[in-house]
Amino acid sequence: MLLLTLAGCAATPGNAQAPGGTETRTVTDVEGTEVQVPSRPRRVVTLSEPTLDGALALGVTPVGTVTGRGQQTVPNYLADQAGDIPILGGVAQPNFEAIGAAKPDLILVDGTSINNNPPVVEALRQIAPVVYTGYAGGDWRVNFRQVADALNLVEDGERVIAEYEAHAAAGQEALSAYADQTFSVVRWQGTSASLILKELLPGQALEDLGLGRPPSQDRTGRGHAEPVSLENLQDADADWMFFGTLGGSSVSNPDAGGTADLAGAREALDEAVAVPGFTQLHAYQNDRIVLVDGSAWTSTGGPILMNRIIADVEEALLGT
Repeated sequence: MLLLTLAGCAATPGNAQAPGGTETRTVTDVEGTEVQVPSRPRRVVTLSEPTLDGALALGVTPVGTVTGRGQQTVPNYLADQAGDIPILGGVAQPNFEAIGAAKPDLILVDGTSINNNPPVVEALRQIAPVVYTGYAGGDWRVNFRQVADALNLVEDGERVIAEYEAHAAAGQEALSAYADQTFSVVRWQGTSASLILKELLPGQALEDLGLGRPPSQDRTGRGHAEPVSLENLQDADADWMFFGTLGGSSVSNPDAGGTADLAGAREALDEAVAVPGFTQLHAYQNDRIVLVDGSAWTSTGGPILMNRIIADVEEALLGT
């Protein structure tokens, strides 16, 4: 039924090639699929936070994108750069009719959005060439390099990565005095905490900075966060805590309300202190809870997000 629906909304039904007369090239996506794409894509649609972040980092403004997870707009941390980009559905529920109407010549997706759903990928391929760029929980550099390749901007992509590596190396040196302390990353949801583990982008950034995690978070796991029970609330504790929220929303319930910005984090902290045991955490008692934008710290993205996290850490610990 999905494929039949698309018959009326695709710009060129059944054609996975670039528009007629446009020069094309072959790229191989993260799954090993060869895809014919325009040599110079001009109407790019990004259907995830990492692909939107990656395109913007390369100077490409998509003609359409999806909402950030748990949000009703583009990811809050990208609002200044992407606030005017048309929304073509939610991160887990793209609007195929709207995507077709945008007449893309390239669609970028990854495992943080459609999660390698073959029927969805096939449906999108009826609209335009689709490049699958990466998996949830994978190295952001792999995803970003796939985005850069699809956009024929490989050299620019390597420059962006090199600039991030230099930023991280400088930050690690400046933060060497904190090497023996631990840093928790918490997404507060309603009345409980979810822990951001090592494979997620904040975990990767902290590792790049040489900053340690508490035992409960010094590991990898599945999903974007691991919830803890109130009885195990101490698992969220550390010398320092970076504390954010996506409001009351989630991918499956984006209309639950709340915000992902610093104001939302303040409201969530007010809720947290009312939970038994939270005020007994060392990070709270030592006034070492750092409020952060949850769209950057508790979700996913690319090089813009990674640089944002490092800048937030430097500001919190060094005042820079």
